[in-house]
Amino acid sequence: MAYLLDANAFIEAKKRWYGFDFCPAYWDWLDAAHATGSVFSIERVADEILAGDDELSDWARGRADSFFLRLDGLVLASLSQLSAWVTAGQYDQSAVATYLDVADSYLVAHFHAYGHTVVTHEKVANSRRNVKIPNACAEMGVKYMTPIDMLRLERARFVVTNP
Repeated sequence: MAYLLDANAFIEAKKRWYGFDFCPAYWDWLDAAHATGSVFSIERVADEILAGDDELSDWARGRADSFFLRLDGLVLASLSQLSAWVTAGQYDQSAVATYLDVADSYLVAHFHAYGHTVVTHEKVANSRRNVKIPNACAEMGVKYMTPIDMLRLERARFVVTNP
């Protein structure tokens, strides 16, 4: 099973639980999991991260091109299905326009096209003003989980060797 990480899986990790200065093991684990073909993200997420000027953007710049997947024909076909759903749904026009312009819709389309699992901190929300990844995942039949769930499922271990 492969995981595709939402931008917030990187941003929240850096800000809260896995800062580069005190938990480099998280970032090493992402690299190791990517090397085995189980962790990726997409170019649109990379664009969001690279817009910053911090340790996270430096880290993203140092990843191989294969870490952040590109759009292809299968993803575009899934994006078309997703677009039809969100446009016909209960959402305000501004929410639809925003959703189709940001990385979230491309993430769900990648997940749908290739059967990957979404990794995000977002929660289901029934709001007309905001389309959430879990709502789109449910509609498209895509599995999603939190980063903590992914780490537990994959039995990640961040062990302190020198206190």
